[in-house]
Formats: sequence, structure tokens, C-alpha cells
Amino acid sequence: MSGEHGSHPIVVKRIKKSSAGHHGGSWKIAYADFMTAMMALFLVLWLLKAAQPKDLVQLAEYFRTPLKVAIAGGNRSSESSSVIPGGGLDVTRQDADVRKAPDDAAQKAKERQEGERLRALKKRLEQIIENNPVLRQFRPQLLLDITSEGLRIQILDTQNRPMFRTGSAAVEPYMRTILREIGPVLNEMPNKVSLSGHTDAANYSNGERTYSNWELSSDRSNASRRELIAGGMNEGKVLRVIGLAATMPLDKKDDLAPINRRISIVVLNQRAQSRIEAENASAAEVTVAAKAGEVGEEVQAGLAAASAPPAKAAPAVSAGPAAAVQGNAAAAPAKPGSVQ
Repeated sequence: MSGEHGSHPIVVKRIKKSSAGHHGGSWKIAYADFMTAMMALFLVLWLLKAAQPKDLVQLAEYFRTPLKVAIAGGNRSSESSSVIPGGGLDVTRQDADVRKAPDDAAQKAKERQEGERLRALKKRLEQIIENNPVLRQFRPQLLLDITSEGLRIQILDTQNRPMFRTGSAAVEPYMRTILREIGPVLNEMPNKVSLSGHTDAANYSNGERTYSNWELSSDRSNASRRELIAGGMNEGKVLRVIGLAATMPLDKKDDLAPINRRISIVVLNQRAQSRIEAENASAAEVTVAAKAGEVGEEVQAGLAAASAPPAKAAPAVSAGPAAAVQGNAAAAPAKPGSVQ
């Protein structure tokens, strides 16, 4: 058969398989970037762990500072309560942000200094009580403490040594001595003073329909104010004199306890004084506005009456026969025995 068709060589082509290349080494760059990022991450975590809280605040402040403020200077947006970076109506204004932190710090420093002065006044009063033989015997009846309103001085009643006469605002001699010794010391601070009177729960026979514990506590508080001024306290130092009756007992378990009958003198701090003055100012504004409204209504009514046209006189009506009969009856003399 090879002779018939001639000899043709058979060619077998074998394809040589080879492995893929390394793509030029690009994977090394990606891996290096990944390792750099991981190193930076762990470095930041380590710094956050080792840094002090003050350093963290400064770091956060750095990232919150706008670029405009960092370049041009000025207040930082983190000191503003506005949700818009830069704050204010116009972010390009230099006075857009308002520094609140220094004001708060100054206010806290002022309150701290005032608290120290009140504590110093408390120590001064305690020294006066200890050094005065007359006041020393009344020491169990004097309570001094610092409250949220200021320095509170409470003069308590006892069963054997009442401050006032029973059911009266007449001051006993030893109560007068205590108040007149305390009065001059209160002038050492410019703060205003608030006085409040308290009674026990024993009521008068008529209850609260006539003279009651409300009037009694108010009268006793006012009598204490007079004794403080007589002892040397400045007249304009008193801001408030109130009577609270038996609403705030010192001994809550026994409403009739003698210690519930007391006089409370509070040297007000600035915060409490401002709150009381603001409340009274608000009430005064409402009262003035109401009076102004009443006066305005009266003036408007007067102007309306003056501008109204005069009323026309009603035309005369001719009297009929019935009217004539009534007139004659009126003109006739009354009969004896008739009822007028």
C-alpha cells in the first residue's frame, strides 16, 4: 500500500506544557501595602493604650479643628453647640463660634471661691459660739451646715427653753441674745439672707380659719429679722422672710417634737439668690402686665364712650284716654285707711 500511494512521513507534534509566570511581582507590592497598613493600625492602638486622657483630648481636638481655623486662626468649632461646622449664621464669620468652656470654668471657679467663703463664715460663727460663754450654753440649739442654697443657721426650740412665748411671736431674752450676736457676723459677706419660720403640727382651736401656724411662723420669722437688725445686721441684707408653718418638720417621725419649732437663717449663695430674684421678677412682670391690661381696657372703654354719638331724645307720645284716667287717679286724694 505504501507503494500505491507513495511514502508520506508522519509528523507528531508534541506541545510542551509550562507553568504560569509570576506576573511581574505585583503581588509583592500589594502585600507590602497590607503589612504597612497593619503596622500603622497596631501602632495607633498601642498609642491609644499608652496615651494619657489629656493627650487623647488634644488629639481629638486636632482632628475636629476645621482647615479654615487651622490656617487663619480663631475659635474652634468643637467649642460651639451648632451642628454646622463653624457655627453661627455664616461659617465665614470669625465670630461665628462662641467660647463657652472658659465661661463655664470661670463660673465654677467663682462658685468654688464662694463656697470657701461660706465655709470660712461657718467656722467663724462656730468660734464665736465657743468663745462666748452666753452662746456656748445654747450650742445644742444651734445647727450650722452647708446646703445647696448656702450657709444655713438653724435655731431650734426645746421643751425647757423655747425661743418664743407659747403661741406668740414675742422673743424670749436668750433668743434675742443669740440673734443679736449673729447679726453683725452676717455683714462679713455681701450675700443676701433668707429667713424662714417653722412650727410644730399643734393647731389653734379654730384651725386655719383665723390666726394659724402660717401667721405664727411668719410673725416669728419677721420678729427674728428685727432682732438681727437690732444687733447690727444691715437692713438691706434680707432678701426674703417667709413662714412655712409645719410643712417641713425636722423630726419627720414626730410632728409635735420641739425641734420642729425653729428659725432658719440662710446666707444665700449667688445661684440661689439669682433664682429667687428671677422668680420674683417673673411674678412682678406678670402682675405689672395684668395691671397694664386692666388700665388699657379702662382707657379704651373711656375713649369709646367719648367718641360715641350722643343718643337722640325719644319723641313725645300723646296721652290717650287711659293715660288721662291714670293721671286723674294719681291726682285724687287717698282715702282714709288706704294703703300708700
